[in-house]
Amino acid sequence: MRLRRKPWIDEAIKEYTDILYLEEPTDQKGKWRSVFPHPENELHVEFGTGKGQFISGMAAIHPQVNFIGMEVQEGVIYYAAKKTAEKEPPLTNVRLILGDVSEILNIFGEGEVDVIYLNFSDPWPKKRHAKRRLTYRDFLKRYALILKEGGEIRFKTDNKDLFDFSIEEFKAMGWELSHVTYDLHAAPVAGDVETEYEEKFSRKGNPVCRLVARRP
Repeated sequence: MRLRRKPWIDEAIKEYTDILYLEEPTDQKGKWRSVFPHPENELHVEFGTGKGQFISGMAAIHPQVNFIGMEVQEGVIYYAAKKTAEKEPPLTNVRLILGDVSEILNIFGEGEVDVIYLNFSDPWPKKRHAKRRLTYRDFLKRYALILKEGGEIRFKTDNKDLFDFSIEEFKAMGWELSHVTYDLHAAPVAGDVETEYEEKFSRKGNPVCRLVARRP
């Protein structure tokens, strides 16, 4: 769901251009590690960053990892940038991109990424919209190209139908699945961070599904 546009964000968002790319940075393809103080660290990317609770939280507790968050809605990624910039101590291992996941092959180089996070992606519940789901096989082909050998996707959702669909897509494309659960919070994963949506949803006692898929 797209949020109603807030015109004031057009100007306010420019305050964060030291960590936020407002145009898809195709010139950084294959060179992302160079933008971080520690280019030797792993590169983890979240597609669908939302308001940034997950990526800013992960960056804070995993300073040995470089994180990139990508979000298509300006009115959402503004809050992710604000949240990241206001963290104390300051985070130097986060960059954000305003852009569409369909363009990732123009933004990331082959084998450049260690881990991809897909958190609570739009389930696109109607069957005719299946190709828009971020775990549809055409997206999986793109992820496989930018992931390194042995790289993985860590996927969380509250939508069981999307989870079941995703499992079948991963299997059909030869991905190796592990840590598959339909109730993540019955046995939380150490070092993981809840998204804003996950926090609200799980407090109501609703189950969250999670899996890890290794690149074929």
